[in-house]
Parts: sequence; structure tokens; C-alpha cells
Amino acid sequence: MGMSSANAQMAKTEITKPGDASLPSSKEELEKLSTFEKGTYKYSVEDFFKKPKASNFQLSPDGKFLSYQEKDVSGKNHVYVKNTKTGEVVLSIKEKEELIREYSWINNERLVYSMDKGGNENYHIYATNLDGSNAIDLTPYDGVKAGILKTLKEQKDYLIISMNKDNPQVNEPYKVNVVTGQLEKLHTNDDVSIPIVGYDFDKDGNLKGFHRIVNGLENHYYYKSNGSKTYEHFNNANWDEIFNVLSFNYATENPDDAYILTNLDSDKIRVVLYDFKEKKILKEIYSNDTYDATILSLSRKRNYEIDYVGFNGEKVEVLPVSNTFKKYYQKLKKEFGDQQFYLIDRTEAEDKYLILVTSDKIQGKYFQYDVKQDKVTFLFDLLPQLKEEDMAGMLPITFKSRDGLTIHGYITLPKEALNGKKVPLIVNPHGGPQSVRDSWSFIKDDQLFASRGYATLHVNFRISGGYGKEFMRAGFKQIGRKVMDDIEDGVQYVIEQGWIDKDRMAIYGASHGGYATLMGLVKTPDLYACGVDYVGVSNVETILASFPAHWKPYLKMFKETWYDLDNPKEAKISRSVSPIYHVDKIKKPLFVVQGANDIRVTIKEADQIVTALRAKNFQVPYMVKYNEGHGFGREENRIELYKAMMGFFAQHLKK
Repeated sequence: MGMSSANAQMAKTEITKPGDASLPSSKEELEKLSTFEKGTYKYSVEDFFKKPKASNFQLSPDGKFLSYQEKDVSGKNHVYVKNTKTGEVVLSIKEKEELIREYSWINNERLVYSMDKGGNENYHIYATNLDGSNAIDLTPYDGVKAGILKTLKEQKDYLIISMNKDNPQVNEPYKVNVVTGQLEKLHTNDDVSIPIVGYDFDKDGNLKGFHRIVNGLENHYYYKSNGSKTYEHFNNANWDEIFNVLSFNYATENPDDAYILTNLDSDKIRVVLYDFKEKKILKEIYSNDTYDATILSLSRKRNYEIDYVGFNGEKVEVLPVSNTFKKYYQKLKKEFGDQQFYLIDRTEAEDKYLILVTSDKIQGKYFQYDVKQDKVTFLFDLLPQLKEEDMAGMLPITFKSRDGLTIHGYITLPKEALNGKKVPLIVNPHGGPQSVRDSWSFIKDDQLFASRGYATLHVNFRISGGYGKEFMRAGFKQIGRKVMDDIEDGVQYVIEQGWIDKDRMAIYGASHGGYATLMGLVKTPDLYACGVDYVGVSNVETILASFPAHWKPYLKMFKETWYDLDNPKEAKISRSVSPIYHVDKIKKPLFVVQGANDIRVTIKEADQIVTALRAKNFQVPYMVKYNEGHGFGREENRIELYKAMMGFFAQHLKK
């Protein structure tokens, strides 16, 4: 995707920057934009977007240690490990120039973590001892993208990872020793024309099954049943259908039993117990009439019995199954009431749980639940500076689209709106767009906007995930068209509720949301007062042409959801929904934001819309960060972005 220059190739003494380096607005211009936000507010942009003093808490498997990331004065987030008995703390992983993207425990002695370069998504996986010694790069290969496929609790020094080392287009699984770095390839992804795109390993690290993409649009599953030497072609699914192993069932004598997520014979995804030997569903574990059911938790300690099932509806809902978990759940429900609580970690003995409590008004509070003592202890509040009573509520909404579909979404309303005042609205379409949805949670953007008197609307338009495959399919080849209609119908709905000042509405989003921002300004030029396009697509033709190698197997699927340029009729439609060809319709102010190393939506997407608009003397503030990819991960960049954004909104939405 022409992004290799992001690795700072030297041309004489000059570093070549991705994109057209003459286009971005100067620091002074962007700082000036920030000054349009006048007045004093109880909370600053920093209060919302500073990274927490500590975050990412995790328990060691034996529960003797608690790890977390802690921020130093320069904003770096290092990983520390605390001995829960003695209170002694050691620095385990030092964050240097690159962000620690994620970390986790492998066993009681070692941690793994991943980093890329400036947001280029070529992740390397590293392992280290708790005290920082014997730190090694487990995947020391340039231009290779690595990921963790499975941790092996039964083999504590091993991990199964994926890499596209031998062929950039396909991932292959490797077993890696996290102490020595020794690698063993477990399976060869040998046919790029029918690539393997998903591997299913059991708890002992045996490869039991895998998915191949055939003809670019079919998902063929291959399975090796117990005692068999070969992987047999097991079943076929359409590319947009689900037949995924959640976990093999270790509570039975039959090694071919597994818990599967499937919608092959239903609209909604459901959890079933499946027998691969007999090729049949043994029983349905859980389903829901309105939403995809995707949550299942098993207890390894209690012979893999089911603890709970659940789904993401208006909120995430968990239904306790085992007697043991019912007891825990009652205790925690009593403790936390209506707030959402997630069991995010537990010890191997399952005697200590780490709980994250959150809601629409709480970013997150960590607690520990000690089972033996039946006691809940508070550990840490991620954003103590934000008082719950000052935050805005996020209300689930449901409305009918103009062609009769039921659409779900959320509106976050500032206090003024609840007191009968009509307020400005920021419409925030989600990324993806397929299979992704917005959920009830604490959203920093919404809370910052509400603190300035703006409401925020989230619409789970057709093509969003979570509402069944028919709802998702209703949005195929409708991106920029009926998907936009759904967003507009949501806007109309919230105006009708009496909350919104229809003359002061903005649209802002990232990725597909950035594209929807541009399309909103093109398709309904009088609806919005302004827009913010954050890493958004501006041209369907160039986004297809810029696919990175490891996305090539998914090209046909992209053509099914978006548009197939080889089909003359669809090529014509794709032009009609590519904002770049309709810049003459954009009349309202636009702010464009881009990470230079973005491989998903390359800088070309932002550069071309900025160039085209400026060519007709249209002022476009343009923020580019050369150490970021698909969205900003660095604290200082986020703060700068939101300050500029709040200035931009103040300029165009305030009376």
C-alpha cells in the first residue's frame, strides 16, 4: 500500500514521509483551531483523554502477582508486577519509543507483549521474565505480522502464534518456546488460491480443524476426527455465515465434541454443543430471538462445566448456568447493582477473580473478588477525575427505517437536553462497517461532547453485526446508500423526540465512520453544519487498490459488502458513492485527520479529498501524525486531536 516509506527510508539526509508532506496544516494553524473553544468547563480535554495513571490490570496464574501498566511523567506506559503478599513492585517491561499494544501472562514466571512500528500493524511478539530479564523478540522478522492464536495452559513455556513470514498473503501457525524463542511450524498454508484463514487447536496444542476460503467467497471447514490421520472436508458455509469452534468440550469422553457458534441454520448466531464424529448438534446451549448469542464461559477447574452464557443486546447480558457461578453472580450483583461488571481475569485455582466495573458513566473500576473469603476489594479507578454524577447517560433507542427495518442505536444526552433544551447533535457512525456495532458503554468522545453541551447519536445501521445475518446482509452493496439513509432516519428520530436543535448538527467518525462523514456532507449537504473525517475512505476505487498483501484473500468479500469494480453497473454505483467524485457537493466545513502509517485506510484517501477541496478554494484543516496508523494511540496526539476538534465544533455549532 505504498507505506514502506513509513519506516523512514533515508533519501540523502531527508526522511521521506508517506503521502504529500506539503498538505497537512501547520501546528500553528491547528492550535489556532483549538482556540475557538471559549469559556471555562469543569472538565478539560486532558481529563478525558489523558491515559490513566494505571491500567490493564491482570493476575498471574497463581495469583501471587498483580500486573498493570503505569504511566510515568513523560506519558510512557510501563508494565509493573506487584507481589500481592509483600507489596514489592518491579518494572517488568519498559515502554520506549513504540507503544506496548498489549501484554499478558504466559505462566507464573513470564509475560508476553506486542509492539508494531508507528501504527503499521506489523506486530512483533516479545517475552520477558517478571524482572525484565531474558527479554526476547519471539518473531524477529521484518515486515511480518504476528499474532497470538492460543496460550497452552497445559504446556506453560509454549504459545501458538500466527505469522505471515513465508508468504505475506497467508498466516501460518507456529509453536514457540517463550523462554528460548525456538519455533516449530505446525501447519503449512500451502495453497494461496484457497488459503487457510482460521485454525482450531485444542488445549493440548493439537490442530483439530481449520477454515479455508474457496472461490474467495465460501468458507470450507476441514476437521480431523479422533484417530484419523487426515483433515476431511467437513462442511461449507457462505463467507458471511458462522461455524466457529468456541472451545472443545473436555467434560466428556468424546474428544470430537465442541461448543460451536453457528448461524448456518438460523438467522441469529447461537451457541450449540456439536459432535464432529456424528456431524450433528447434540443440543442448543443458548440462543436469543433478537440478538446474536456469542458468550460462553467454562470452568477449567471444575471439569469445564459451563459457568455462564450471554449476548450483547441493549446492554451485555450474562446468564449464570453453574451453581457455583450463580453464587458468585448473586454476590457481585448485590455489590454492583445496575453497573456492568466483567470477569476479565481469574487465577488457575479460580479462587480470585479480577473484575472490571463499568457503565455509561464510569470508564472502569477494578476490583478483586476473593472466593474463599467471599470478599470484594477495590483496586483502582481508571478515571477518578471524572465524577459519575457529572457524566451523561447513554440511552438505547429503537426506530423504523424508511423501508421498514427495525434499527437499534444509542443517544448520549447532556444535562441541558434532559431539562427540555434543544441541543446540538454530533452524529457518530461506527467503523467496519460490517459485523461491527456500537454498544452501551462509557465512551470518552460522547462524554467530552456532552460536557460541552452536545448530544451524540450512534446508529447500528443495516450491515452492523450482532442483529443476525439478514440484518447484516441488508446492508451489502448499500454502503453510502441505504446505510446512510439509516443514519439520517436516526437523526430524524432524535429530532422528533424534541432533544435536538436541527440547525446545529455535525457528523464525525473514524474509518467507515470517516467515509460516512464525507458521504453525509455529499448526500445531504444541508443536514449537517460541519464534519470531521478521521482515517476515512474517500474513494472506493483507491481503497480496493491499496489492500495490503495479508488482506488479499478477503478481496472478494470486500467486493460483496462494498462494490465490485469489475461489474460495470457496480463500478458506476461505486463512483456515485465515492466522495472524491462529488467534492462540488461539499458545502459545509470539513476537518480531516489521518495517521500516516495507516495500512487499512492509507494516507492517499485523506490526501486526495484535501487536495480536491483545496483546489476549489475550500478551506480544510488537515491533521497528520507520522507516528500513527489507523487511529491515534499516543496520548499527546489524542489530546491535540480532540482540542482541535472541540475548537472546530465550537466554531460551527455554537450560537
